[in-house]
Amino acid sequence: MALYITDECINCDVCEPECPNNAISPGEEIYEIDPMLCTECVGHYDEPQCQQVCPVDCIPKDPNHEESKEELLRKYEIITGAA
Repeated sequence: MALYITDECINCDVCEPECPNNAISPGEEIYEIDPMLCTECVGHYDEPQCQQVCPVDCIPKDPNHEESKEELLRKYEIITGAA
């Protein structure tokens, strides 16, 4: 399951540099996560780094993009060329 950023985002800019897949970028009003690039840090870290640094806890799992750990790992392999 990819993550997403809620409208509680304060645009503090700490999550964007933490994303190893460059899935986070500034949106029109708040930061956004590209679900095609988000692997919840599977393949890179044990837990999502953006969630760890977010001061307002506004990065939950996206119920519209459910993926298993295996699917996230496969996406990581495709994105990084590790496949």
